[in-house]
Amino acid sequence: MILKHLNELYDYRDLIWKLSWGEFKLRYKNSVLGYFWSLLEPLLMLTVLYLVFSNLMRVQVEHYQLFLLMGIILWNFLSRSTTIGMFAIVGRPDMIKKIYFPRDIFVISSCITALLMSLFESVVFFIFMAVFRVPISVNLVYAPLILIFLFTLALGISMALSALNVYYRDVQFIWDVLMQAGFFATPILYSMDILPETLQKIVLLNPMSRIIISARDTVIYSTPASPEDLLFMFASSAIFLIIGYAVFSRLEPGFAEEI
Repeated sequence: MILKHLNELYDYRDLIWKLSWGEFKLRYKNSVLGYFWSLLEPLLMLTVLYLVFSNLMRVQVEHYQLFLLMGIILWNFLSRSTTIGMFAIVGRPDMIKKIYFPRDIFVISSCITALLMSLFESVVFFIFMAVFRVPISVNLVYAPLILIFLFTLALGISMALSALNVYYRDVQFIWDVLMQAGFFATPILYSMDILPETLQKIVLLNPMSRIIISARDTVIYSTPASPEDLLFMFASSAIFLIIGYAVFSRLEPGFAEEI
């Protein structure tokens, strides 16, 4: 059954891309800066956080600008993909009610839109690497794999949220609070070594913590990703995708009536 559904999604690949690219362009249609906002947004956030944490709180981390920017970009992707994905169903009532095709293509296209936005942000990151003369090592080969784990994790969460949001509109407010709390609970602004060992173990249970740490190690610090981290990221992202798909499939039959 799952293979049949995957084949069905493959048949709609052109529609998925058109929805993704169309939503991406729409987000910058009425913006004066247009696509350049994708580059400026993380820079503005980086500037504020860097001034606070490097000067006022005296965070001592090698290449802290890149350390911080990498965390911001990866977290922004999770935040955007789940936020856009959460409204993928409720935001298209006419299409859901009148046209039949796999409804999860809306969620998939939303996550691809967020990915496109993050890829634009990554341009800033690699410019910064060149400015600060940080060499790119062979360990960069791990980056696409880590990105796949991140995309899978975000897609699983987005599928669950999009389905739940059809029935329970409070989900969007709860998720917003969880994302704000998660930003500070994930090692985005600080390194793990400032935490007690017991707390480190708890923080590492968060898949985003491993994803961000592994991405920094492989891209900035030329360190290969550990097999333990790769296995954890694979297992956790797969579990979230399975749970998200199960929730979506269970609630999908009632979408048209509830919307």
